[in-house]
Amino acid sequence: MPASALIHVMMRAARKAGRSLARDFGEVEQLQVSIKGPANFVSAADHRAEQIIHDELARARPGYGFLMEERGVVEGADATHRWIVDPLDGTTNFLHSIPIFAISIGLEREGKLVAGVIYNPVMDEMYTAEKGKGAFLNDRRIRVAARTSLADSVIVTGIPHRGRPGHERFLAECRTIMGEVAGVRRFGSAAVDLAWVAAGRFDGYWERGILPWDMAAGIVIAREAGAIVTDADGGQRMLETGEIIVGNSHVHKGLCALVTRSAAAA
Repeated sequence: MPASALIHVMMRAARKAGRSLARDFGEVEQLQVSIKGPANFVSAADHRAEQIIHDELARARPGYGFLMEERGVVEGADATHRWIVDPLDGTTNFLHSIPIFAISIGLEREGKLVAGVIYNPVMDEMYTAEKGKGAFLNDRRIRVAARTSLADSVIVTGIPHRGRPGHERFLAECRTIMGEVAGVRRFGSAAVDLAWVAAGRFDGYWERGILPWDMAAGIVIAREAGAIVTDADGGQRMLETGEIIVGNSHVHKGLCALVTRSAAAA
């Protein structure tokens, strides 16, 4: 299915920012030997990418509002539309020259997520979806994996960052889930995790403590690929709670049950 004008706008912004990030990523390895390290450089790369995305989207859709990782809420004249943007999801990976990071651009219309683009510029993988039109990886239709047994499933997650609460709960959940699945992975980018579930590389995903720009685009892409996406209570308040559970109907149901069991045992 040819991409819509909206998706083309989002892809163009992601690709332009991706070229900037790819150039900066090529410099990070050289900076690893410096005394100060590359942290300041990576922060500047993040800001440059966000500026590019903001400018591209604002030019293409004047008046749309923004929710962005660096600059926060930017009100627009059109109160019915809002871009939700993470210019560099997987900053720690980027900082350490690990090529698993992505640009994430989601679109809300009247409070509902309707489109998403996730782009890893190093792998040149562009994931796209628009509500009701399916999910794609570089123009190829994608679907979630069809496994029905948790015992055969590989699940991806995220670990709370240093200084954030929730480590004990995460360890309890991880212990419970590890005992029931084929394996648990941690890749360091919620956007990539969601895209890879949509593409069938992972069978399911759960995480707490993530932010709207980490998951907005991925929610649309995963849903359009056939995934069930809810918060930890089975509701639809992912952006508010920062909690998410994703998988096909069988895996999602099983993960929800394991998370509930872990909470009851705590």
